[in-house]
Amino acid sequence: MTPDQFKESTSQSKPPANISQALAAMWWSAKGEWDTAHQLIQPLSDGVSIRIHGYLHRQEGDDANAAYWYRRTGMMLPRNTLEEEWEEIVEILLE
Repeated sequence: MTPDQFKESTSQSKPPANISQALAAMWWSAKGEWDTAHQLIQPLSDGVSIRIHGYLHRQEGDDANAAYWYRRTGMMLPRNTLEEEWEEIVEILLE
């Protein structure tokens, strides 16, 4: 699946079958379902999932909490838009 195909899938009512939990979290975040996305990402502890956790708190508007999660990955709070970061993370997950 390409990033564009994944983005197009967010117009559907359910995420694509057989995607990772982290990618499902990004799908639900694009749908505006923050709680569902957060529940999916919360138990994961790999670097990309920790970044997604930061992204979700940034999306929520809680920059202090977001900064904590980004620091755990060695990143600073991003200055790009949420949409740009969403696309960047999705590309990483689909590699």
